[in-house]
Amino acid sequence: MTNKKSTTLKRIWGYIGKYKALLLFVFICAIIGNSLAMLAPLMVGNGIDKMLGENLVNFSLLWDIVFKLILIYAISALFQWLLSVVSTKVANEIVKDIRKDAFHKLNKLPLKYYDNSSRGDVISRLTNDVEAISEGLFQGTTQIMSGIIIIIGCFVFMLMISARITCIIVLLVPVCYAIAATIAKKSATMFQKRSQSIGQLNGYAEEMISNIKVVKAFGYEDMAKENFSKMNDQLYVYGQKAQWYSSLTNPTTRYVNNLGYVAVTVVGGFLALSGGLSVGNISSFLTYSNQFAKPINEITSIMTQLQEALASAKRVFQLIDEEEESDDSQMKSLEKEGKGEVVFEHVDFSYREGVELIKDLNLKVSPGNMVAIVGPTGAGKSTLVNLLMRFYDVNQGAIYIDGIDIREIKRDDLRSRFGMVLQESWLFKGTVAENIGYGSKDVTMEQIMDAAKKAHAHSFIRRLKDGYDTLIEEDAGNISQGQKQLLTIARAMLLDPPILILDEATSSIDTRTELKIQKAFHAMMQGRTSFVIAHRLSTIKEADVILVMKDGNIIEQGNHAELLKKKGFYHTLYHSQFAKEK
Repeated sequence: MTNKKSTTLKRIWGYIGKYKALLLFVFICAIIGNSLAMLAPLMVGNGIDKMLGENLVNFSLLWDIVFKLILIYAISALFQWLLSVVSTKVANEIVKDIRKDAFHKLNKLPLKYYDNSSRGDVISRLTNDVEAISEGLFQGTTQIMSGIIIIIGCFVFMLMISARITCIIVLLVPVCYAIAATIAKKSATMFQKRSQSIGQLNGYAEEMISNIKVVKAFGYEDMAKENFSKMNDQLYVYGQKAQWYSSLTNPTTRYVNNLGYVAVTVVGGFLALSGGLSVGNISSFLTYSNQFAKPINEITSIMTQLQEALASAKRVFQLIDEEEESDDSQMKSLEKEGKGEVVFEHVDFSYREGVELIKDLNLKVSPGNMVAIVGPTGAGKSTLVNLLMRFYDVNQGAIYIDGIDIREIKRDDLRSRFGMVLQESWLFKGTVAENIGYGSKDVTMEQIMDAAKKAHAHSFIRRLKDGYDTLIEEDAGNISQGQKQLLTIARAMLLDPPILILDEATSSIDTRTELKIQKAFHAMMQGRTSFVIAHRLSTIKEADVILVMKDGNIIEQGNHAELLKKKGFYHTLYHSQFAKEK
C-alpha cells in the first residue's frame, strides 16, 4: 500500500513540476505572509511589558507598536490573499492537465476497454475523482506550505523566549504525528473503497436512466430500486467509516496540544514568579505555542481530503495507464483510389479467451461488390465489421484490403475509407446540420442539404422549428428514433466513402421510406464495395454475394437465387419471414 501511495504521489508531483515558477511564488508569499504574522505576538508581548502599572504606561512606544502592527497585518493579509489566489490557479491548472490526459486517453483506448467497463464508472473518474484531486491539491498546497513555515517560525521565536518551555511543545509533535498516521492508514482504505463504490453507483444509475423505457416496460422498477439501495447502502457504509476514522484525527491531536498548552501555562507561571520570564514573554509564548500547534491540527484535519484525493488520483491514473491501441504512426497509407478488394484469410477471433467465436474464416470480396451478411443472433455478423475496421484485431490469420494487411495500415487512414451506419444511431448535442456534417471537413450547407435529400431526411428537417439549425437535445430526445437514423444515414452519404458498412441501417424506418432509401443506397453503392448486415432479407435480394453465417463460420455463400435453389439454411430463413405471403 505504501508503494502504491508513493507512486501516486510521484505521479501527481510530475504534474506539479510543470508549474515550478508559480509554486516558487506561492512559497515566497507563504514565507512573507506568515513571517510577518508571526512577528505580531512578539510585538504584542513587548507592548504588554511597556504597561508597567498605573501611570507607568509608555504611550508613545505603544502607539508606535500599534501602527507597526496595523502595517504588518495589512501586508500579511495581502500576501495571504496572493497565496490563496495563485495556489488555486496552480491546483486548477494541474487538474486541467490531468483531466485532459484522461480524456485524450479515452480516444486512444481500444474498443475492448469500453465493452468491459461501465460508462458511469468512466464518467465518474473524469468528474468526481478529478474534482476530489482538485480539492485535495488546493487544501494541501495552501495549508501544508503555510503550516511548515508557521511551525519553523514559531519554533525559532519560542526558542528565543524560553528553550525549556519549548521542549514541552516539541515533545508533543511525535505524539500527534503517531496518532494522525495510525488513523490515516485506516481511513485510506475506506476512501479507496468509497471511490470505487461511487463509480459503481454512477454506472448503475446511468444504465437505468438511459434505459428507463425498458425498465418501465418490464416492470423492473422495484428490482432497480432494490439494487440501487444495496449499492447506496454499501457506499454509505464506506463513506461513514472513512469519515469516522478521519474525524478522529482533529479532536485527538487537539486534545494532546491542549494538554501542552496547560503545561506551558503552569511552567510559564512559575518562571514568571521566579523572574525568569516577563508577563509579555508569557503572553507571546502562549500565542506562539497555539500557532505552533494549529498547523499540525490543520494538516491532520485535511488528511480526509488528502486521502480522498490520493484514492481518486489512483483511479484516474489507472485509466491513464490502460493499454492503448498499438502505435501505427509508421504504418502504410492506402492509395486514394483503391480497388476495394477485401480478403479474410484463415481468420480466428474470440472476444474472451477460451470462448471461440470465429474459426478459420476465409472470404474474398471483389471490388465493387455488395456483400450481404445474414444469420442468427450471435453468428458473428457484427464481429466481421469490428474486425474489418480494426476495432478489434484478429487472433490468427489476416484481413487484406487491396492486398495490404490492415494491421500494416494507419487506423485513421483505414477507417476514413468506410462509411458506417449502425442500428443504434448516435447524435450529439448540436444542430441538425452539425450532426449531418460530423466527420466531414469543410462541407457547405448545400452539400449537407443534398445528403439529407438523398437520405430522405430533408422533408422532416424542414418541418422542424428551425430547420437545419434546430438544436438536437441531449440523447436526441426531441426527434424520433426513425428520424435519428435518417440523419445518421445522411451523415454517411455526405462522407461519400469508398466502402460502405450498413448494420441494420433501416431497422427503425417505415417500409415506404425504407424502399426509397434502399434505392439511394444502391445508387451510392455503384462502384463501391459494401457490406450489409440485415435481418429483413427482402432488403438484400440484389446483393452480389450473400454470406450466411452460423457459429462464426460461413455455411452458405451465393446470390439470392442460388441460395434459394440450394434449399439450405438461407432458404429456411427466407421462407420463415415470408411464410404468410407464400
